[in-house]
Amino acid sequence: MRKIILLLTLFALVACNDKPEGKVLSSSSGVLNTLTVIMPNDMWAGAVGEAVREKLAGPVNGLPQVEPMFEINQMPEEAFTGFMRKQRTFLKIEQADSSGVSIINDEYARPQTGIIVKGPSEEAIINQIAQDSAKIVNAVKKAEFTEKIRQISLSLKEDKPLQDAFGISMKFPTAYRYAKKDDNFFWIRKDIPHGDMNITVYEVPYSMVDRDSNTVGSLIKMRDSIGGDNITVSEGMRFITEAAFAPYLEETTIDGKPAYQMKGMWEVKGRYMAGPFVNFTVDDKENDRYLVLEGFVFKPSASKRDNLFELESILRSVKFLDQSE
Repeated sequence: MRKIILLLTLFALVACNDKPEGKVLSSSSGVLNTLTVIMPNDMWAGAVGEAVREKLAGPVNGLPQVEPMFEINQMPEEAFTGFMRKQRTFLKIEQADSSGVSIINDEYARPQTGIIVKGPSEEAIINQIAQDSAKIVNAVKKAEFTEKIRQISLSLKEDKPLQDAFGISMKFPTAYRYAKKDDNFFWIRKDIPHGDMNITVYEVPYSMVDRDSNTVGSLIKMRDSIGGDNITVSEGMRFITEAAFAPYLEETTIDGKPAYQMKGMWEVKGRYMAGPFVNFTVDDKENDRYLVLEGFVFKPSASKRDNLFELESILRSVKFLDQSE
């Protein structure tokens, strides 16, 4: 009996261990969009800390009010022990002979993303943060999107209607409902206190997007036309892109396909209704179309960062199905 217990114990240890040095890793923890920063207190209060706050606690693009990209919890290295090492993401500042940024995975827990920034002086560290800020932000965002989808996957809504209509799968929670299922336009909604969260999915021909001279303008025209026709508001009013806020546009990928990501504000004139949106227009060359995925939030006089983050996570979970199967 003792041999059996010993064998089971050894098996459990081996199963939990995927690091060559023999560490047994427990599950990571941490609130979404919260980053632990390890650096000396005096450095945090000075120019290096200011550089970190500027790049990682700056405002999220496309929101109507100022909300930080990440909540930051700073601590000196001597406090980064025990349970505190189980944080899902951390950024560590180190003084070293040479400068550089490295990303380590599952060092103290699983899953875990750690970013190490090194430099021989505070000036060198500040320069390194400025040079590699996009790399640092993307590493943290990737970890947070992955964790959000893991949480969402615990209770998934049936997405077969999307598979049948658009040839895609998408992970979203059972708290959402199908509000509209037309041949070419889906509207999916979730009620939240004092507002709602929304997802739209539709496809457009290549000719609808100007990829050369005025991409932003053609994307706005597209969403105002199709969204305005399909999002139900009061008679005589339309769901449109708010002209007072220029949308942010960048290139990204969805399931390996090139896509435009646009963040901005929507409005319904005359109803004093407005809020942020995130839009992905995906180049689906194989099917001779653009697939448009959008999430938008209505939540007046309240923070919206985490709501928009959930919607972006859901849209980034989209996978294109093999139509030949």
